[in-house]
Amino acid sequence: MNAGPIYNQNPEIMEKFSKVKELLASVEADAEKFYNSGNNAAGTRLRKAMQELKGLAQEIRTEITETKNAK
Repeated sequence: MNAGPIYNQNPEIMEKFSKVKELLASVEADAEKFYNSGNNAAGTRLRKAMQELKGLAQEIRTEITETKNAK
C-alpha cells in the first residue's frame, strides 16, 4: 500500500536537506576568503561548517536507510 511520496510521510528529511543547502550557501563567502585571500579566520569558520555538514549528511543517510528498509 503506497500512501504517497515518501517526503510527504517524513518531512524532516527534506528539512535537513534544506539545511544542508542553506549552510553550504552561507559559507561560500568564507570559502572564497580562505582560498583566494588566505583569511585564516574564514578557514576556521569553513571547517566548523564542514563539520556541521558532515553531521547533517550522516543524519540524512541514516534516515534514508531506515526509510528504505521500512518499505
